[in-house]
Amino acid sequence: MTNSKLTCYDVVVVGGGAAGLNAALLLARARRSVLVVDSGEPRNGPAAHVHGFLSRDGVAPAELLAEGRREVAGYGGEIVAAEVLAAERDGEGFRVELDDGSRIRARRVLLATGVVDELPDVPGLRQRWGNDVLHCPYCHGWEVRDEPIAVLATGPMSLHQALLLRQWTDRVVLLLDGMPRPAGADAAKLAARGVEVLAQPVEGLDVADDRLRGVRLSGGRLVEATAVAVAPRSVARPEPAAALGLELVEHPSGAGAHIPSEAGGRTSVPGVWVAGNATDLKATVVVAAAAGAEAGAQINADLVAEETERAVREPFSPAAENRTCEIAAGDARHGLGGAVDAERWDGFYREREQVFSGDVNGALVDEVAGMVPGQVLDLGCGEGADALWLARQGWQVTALDVAQVALERGRKAVAEQAPELAERIAWVRADLAECAPPEGAFDLVSAQYLPLRRERGEAQLRAVLAAVAAGGVLLFVGHDTRDMPEGHGFNTGDYYLADDVRELLDEDWKIEVDEVRARPRAPEGAPHVRDVVLRARRIG
Repeated sequence: MTNSKLTCYDVVVVGGGAAGLNAALLLARARRSVLVVDSGEPRNGPAAHVHGFLSRDGVAPAELLAEGRREVAGYGGEIVAAEVLAAERDGEGFRVELDDGSRIRARRVLLATGVVDELPDVPGLRQRWGNDVLHCPYCHGWEVRDEPIAVLATGPMSLHQALLLRQWTDRVVLLLDGMPRPAGADAAKLAARGVEVLAQPVEGLDVADDRLRGVRLSGGRLVEATAVAVAPRSVARPEPAAALGLELVEHPSGAGAHIPSEAGGRTSVPGVWVAGNATDLKATVVVAAAAGAEAGAQINADLVAEETERAVREPFSPAAENRTCEIAAGDARHGLGGAVDAERWDGFYREREQVFSGDVNGALVDEVAGMVPGQVLDLGCGEGADALWLARQGWQVTALDVAQVALERGRKAVAEQAPELAERIAWVRADLAECAPPEGAFDLVSAQYLPLRRERGEAQLRAVLAAVAAGGVLLFVGHDTRDMPEGHGFNTGDYYLADDVRELLDEDWKIEVDEVRARPRAPEGAPHVRDVVLRARRIG
């Protein structure tokens, strides 16, 4: 990823742990463009092994994540080692800036940033964290079964932790280190289970030859322990959640601060999901991975709903929706020269109060009159004369052009001349070199003098053919370039012509009309008045 590019994805996943990678895996398998941004600081990094993960029990955390990254990449997901510097809403999506200078745009964001564990200020505790200082008996209890374990009290959860660890060993001692001594029912529970309670302050850990021997109390007493259990205060990483409008909230269990979410990970900020320990402070690795999968499925479903709604509202949708696109930094123009063409054509229309006559193209009338109306795609619709005529014949029209000025004129013309037909025409600004119409969606595709530049690739021409439904018709009308007058300014080598379309038609097509004819109702004084008319029907 280069620093000079703004790259667009369906989903950016912030955090490359079990939750983030499993979400990315599901999304990539759903054919979503997904980027995982990982700072390389997993919570369980200090631990030697992951436990309680079916089929992966005992794997090293680094190995688990490496395999996860390989699987995500195998389905086309991308992973970058970086930190998020800034994140903000950008229109309907989000803009994310990374510390390597990259700028990312995403339709959805998943926060899988994990937590920071706040440990008591006991000498040696942090250094042994993840080794013989542990917090989860399900993750580490088996490895210290039948061994002496000291539970360092940090709050109400420590009583529960001591009683829970009693399942793995009968040699449990609770070190209060200044916490109030349990009383009443709590004291009775500890006594009944044989858990010793010591009130003296803790001075530090006793370690020899990189091996924990015990915990030293004030006054010099050494409490023998193979492991120390501690319930840390876990706090979700505040960034980039805060930048996206999410605040940390104290967890009801008192275990720390988390990012609240609904089932499935949806947050209060539309378009932002959260998974893993950032929202579920007590989730083990396998639980976090499962939550990531659920969040990934929910995000994909949300995108599908959005795309379906758009498809109903606007029958033409970007083909680039599910793939990565790149835009020059600091520039709002979308790649492949599309905005350059749009600006050029907008300028072309702005220079003239009216470019075309306002009359329907004669070849369109001759070839389409009498056809049973259905869905029609009017490519290069200009100021809308053909679209209006088609709507009057009963067609449901998608009028497409790269020039916004032309589309606005077409919409205005319909509003003034036939407002009752406004609902029959959808005006769409798009560039065929970047966006493809839905395949097989139109009973008629009309391309009247469509200027498709060769330098932008044959895919745009193939997209025109693919848009025709089975049994539908393609009508391609262009200039007869063989007798164009000198100085006309039309370089025939620059554009795709009817000959190029004809070459792409295979056995699935039947050519019904292929001729050069005088243009019906040609404007007076037109320098070139013969057309090549190609009408083909899809039979396959």
